[in-house]
Amino acid sequence: MHTAIVIGTGFVLLGLCAFAGFLFGGKATVPAALLAFLPLWIIGAAVNMYMGVKSAGYSVAEEMPMFLVVFGVPAIVALAIWWYVR
Repeated sequence: MHTAIVIGTGFVLLGLCAFAGFLFGGKATVPAALLAFLPLWIIGAAVNMYMGVKSAGYSVAEEMPMFLVVFGVPAIVALAIWWYVR
């Protein structure tokens, strides 16, 4: 359940980035905003992984597959949208 919530948070951040790009520059800046989402989200996914290692007691090796899923799902969607709107 936690993984779904974190992935959902990624999609919310993706939507906020796209909306901010549209708000500040119109349709022309949305692709740049979608690409700006990626470093923000990798930081968020890394913080989630750190919390899993530090608080929940998982090892880095146990958390790495979940990190890839948590980062990858919203990132793939962001890149697909970027490819479509560029």
